[in-house]
Amino acid sequence: MNKDYLGHFQLVALTVFLTVFVGRSLYMGLVKKVNPFALGVGKRGLRRVVEVGFLFGFVAWVPEIIASALQTGWRVFPGPLQWQVVDSAPLKLAGAALIVAGIAVFVLALISFGTSWRVGIDEKAPGGLVTTGVFAFTRNPIFVCLDLYAFGAFLMNGALGFLIFAMLLAAGVHYQILQEEAFLRRAYGSAYQIYCERAARYFGRRSSSQVG
Repeated sequence: MNKDYLGHFQLVALTVFLTVFVGRSLYMGLVKKVNPFALGVGKRGLRRVVEVGFLFGFVAWVPEIIASALQTGWRVFPGPLQWQVVDSAPLKLAGAALIVAGIAVFVLALISFGTSWRVGIDEKAPGGLVTTGVFAFTRNPIFVCLDLYAFGAFLMNGALGFLIFAMLLAAGVHYQILQEEAFLRRAYGSAYQIYCERAARYFGRRSSSQVG
């Protein structure tokens, strides 16, 4: 498989993802006059570590993807983390598919979110409870996007550093989801509980006997 093609794909995908993210952030701030960033705000202990950790991890992960895509000699991840865990054309294609799926879920989530989109838990102004659109199939589409993208990037690049990042991200995402669920139950009460009976934590429709 042509490495230049794969590199170009990763750069285009990352550009699309970041453009959508930055564009929506600017729209929220400049047009809607809402600050969507709440990472670490008012949090303490492990909750603050996890939320701020998302930011620092993202700052390291993005340039590593760019460096890998451009096949530069410089890397963010240290030497031992460059060890190739997997390296096959079918897995690279599967990784590309996961990335495309992740970006699609991200875009659909932002469309459904409206002005309720936040980065982190905004306990002072959380916005309205969103249950339609892609939220009818997953209560946490943004987190699903991050998991899909991170594991897709690992399959495409194959390095140990990408695998460790994806695994740590998945663990952090699950912890963050549990914190958000506790907050949403306090904020929206029975409306959120009813919603949990319809949509799965990660993906799928569900019956009321499968709440969680």
